[in-house]
Amino acid sequence: MEKQSENTVIMVWLVALVATLGSLYFSEIRQFEPCLLCWYQRIFMYPLVIIMIIGIVGKDRHVFQYSMILSGIGLAISIYHYTIQKIAFMQDNALSCGETSCVAQYINWGGFITIPFLAGLAFAIILTLSILGNRKIKQSH
Repeated sequence: MEKQSENTVIMVWLVALVATLGSLYFSEIRQFEPCLLCWYQRIFMYPLVIIMIIGIVGKDRHVFQYSMILSGIGLAISIYHYTIQKIAFMQDNALSCGETSCVAQYINWGGFITIPFLAGLAFAIILTLSILGNRKIKQSH
């Protein structure tokens, strides 16, 4: 793996690490109980931290393919989660989400930044970097 691709893997790893630590901060420090959709987003974010480290150490040129899949699914969940928080029609038709409501907004910075928004932003950054990194690797081979 070339240096430019390695740097992209490190950037993806940093975004995944910050997102993971942020979610742990909200649940463990601030004591915000994660809803079911938050757990699903975590399922797709947390492994990225480990996968990207393995990709860096093992110089795995397929690492971006793994992160594209995980971040793409995570982004879809985040978009759905955000829409049921912010769009009245979606709230009214949201499925039951477990003990903690998926429409609850523990934070609402600036009237639009919620936890699913932050997760979606992280997934979008990871997906974009992964697509770019994958293109670089394909062009070099």
